[in-house]
Amino acid sequence: MIHDVDETLRALIERDVIDAGVDVSFEAPTKDWAARQNKPTVSVFLYDIREDVGRRDVAPQPIRDENGIITGRRPPPRRLRLSYLLTAWTQRPEDEHRLLSALLQGFLRSDELPEELLSGSLADAPVPTLTTLALPPTQDRSISDVWSAMGGELKASIDLVVIAPLMPGREFETGPPVERAPLFRMSREDLEEELVEERRGRS
Repeated sequence: MIHDVDETLRALIERDVIDAGVDVSFEAPTKDWAARQNKPTVSVFLYDIREDVGRRDVAPQPIRDENGIITGRRPPPRRLRLSYLLTAWTQRPEDEHRLLSALLQGFLRSDELPEELLSGSLADAPVPTLTTLALPPTQDRSISDVWSAMGGELKASIDLVVIAPLMPGREFETGPPVERAPLFRMSREDLEEELVEERRGRS
């Protein structure tokens, strides 16, 4: 699923954000990586993966055959929050700021990734792939800590969070469909035995 998100982000950035001659990289923007760059590049670095427990569903989903009959059930998709650090790398700060502005405009057009660009499992998922952009980080993490962990200096960046569905991959079979109403039969002897048992219980 993560590689499907990567490919979708690449397609979106190449279509709506950058011009020819600008690369898209998913490598960590470390000092060594930055020293090797010789052309304008947009870095899309995945630095955190967590489940969005607030969006977790509990009701199983039905599996139907070609006739619409339920043949099984599967757990609902889990929603994972993939946090990306978006940075621009050029020779001039002005060009980097233009790229960052283009990234903001490109991702703020919609709160979900375009359906026509979804790759792999995202295209077949029963729920959309959502995005949030440039929101304040949570208290248990800091962007400066990410840069420190990579051994680099703090740089202007955009925090992009992709909320992508992941199917658990488990299925449960159901019993055969009921084709007729239940039939109950009771004889007089059965009724007499129930009355006897009821009287014993009262005494």
